[in-house]
Amino acid sequence: MAPITVYGDVDARAVEQLVRCAEAGDAVRGVLCADGHVGYSQPIGGALAYPDHISPSGVGYDIACGNKACRTNLLAADLAPDLGGVMDAIFDQISFGVGRKNAEPVEHPVLDAIRDADFAPQRGLHEMAAQQLGTVGSGNHYVDLFEGDDGHVWVGVHFGSRGFGHRTATGFLALAQGKAFGDPTTEGEMDSPPILFGVDSELGQSYIAAMHLAGDYAYAGRDTVVAKVLDILGAESTYEVHNHHNFAWRERHAGVDVWVVRKGCTPAFPGQEGFVGATMGEPSVILRGVDSEASRDLLYSTVHGAGRVMSRRQAAGRSRRRWACPRRRCDWVQGPGEHPPAQGRCPKCGNHRVVKRMVQLTPGVINWPRVQAAISGLGVELRGGGADEAPEAYKRLDAVLAAHGDTIEVLHTLRPIGVAMAGAGTFDPYKD
Repeated sequence: MAPITVYGDVDARAVEQLVRCAEAGDAVRGVLCADGHVGYSQPIGGALAYPDHISPSGVGYDIACGNKACRTNLLAADLAPDLGGVMDAIFDQISFGVGRKNAEPVEHPVLDAIRDADFAPQRGLHEMAAQQLGTVGSGNHYVDLFEGDDGHVWVGVHFGSRGFGHRTATGFLALAQGKAFGDPTTEGEMDSPPILFGVDSELGQSYIAAMHLAGDYAYAGRDTVVAKVLDILGAESTYEVHNHHNFAWRERHAGVDVWVVRKGCTPAFPGQEGFVGATMGEPSVILRGVDSEASRDLLYSTVHGAGRVMSRRQAAGRSRRRWACPRRRCDWVQGPGEHPPAQGRCPKCGNHRVVKRMVQLTPGVINWPRVQAAISGLGVELRGGGADEAPEAYKRLDAVLAAHGDTIEVLHTLRPIGVAMAGAGTFDPYKD
């Protein structure tokens, strides 16, 4: 069996997933970082080095999901009086949420590349890609403002290739099942064996080309959103770090040419910088890879975030969109299987209208109002978010970084002052 390197306190099931993927693809090494946890087939925080295979299930649905951070020429002290208004503008002018469109369409060369994509089925995704370029999505994707340890305002974003990447990923899963690109697919169980393509096969070569185009699109999206935030701030970027963590790279390790498939796992070669975000209430970091024997054993990989310790449903409970009465004094909510009320009136109080909203059906373990108060007490302007993204649902970033020891060095610490993300109940299917 291939050597397996595991850092930190991670779930045994995630380790089992890593071993299963390594054995299936004859990997020469497997890695699980300290933020690792269970994912679909390949664990989040895992990296596998395959000499002869590439894995669409390993890269995942949110191809090239990643982080970008930039330091601005604006001092945090100068922004402080206007911080609330700036966060309002960010939340209003940038589109957050599932399937959202950009209200201000963006022109970018990547859209021309999609129109003329080498892998022909991607060309049919051009319109959606154009509509979503510059949108953020939801789940754990965000636009944050930070006060750096240098006193400057930093902008940080986390999201990926949106619907374009998701449709690309599901299209190849369909092809792996003998269906046509775009046909409905069945994902399978979380512990399913990996989907593997031979790198010299037609499917393997097509996937590599499609994956790289989705990566270009993800980078264009993050560049677009950061540029928009800089425009809102009236600031300029003076230094940038841009990296991704759901991808497959052609690399050489221990004298062997391999495809390293990283899912939720940041490349950290010696001297390579990365932006790694924490939770909405804790400092994020700019780090740099360091050369060491331990780094080589990790395939020069490191964490991409803090790492979940509980599922979204465990944290937030179970919610569904249901018809409900908007009156504060009325608690009527549509029951399971019930039709919308006749004439759109509330059957309990007679109110002339009802609305469809997210209704919590079972409670979670996170007290979201208490979290909001705590975040506010830290001086963070929060827009959106929900219990499923509360700090308690994650490990602490400083702990997972410490587990990686001298394989990395922290260059900058960034304290959050503004956090914008989609609201509760809008988990993004374009997930990492």
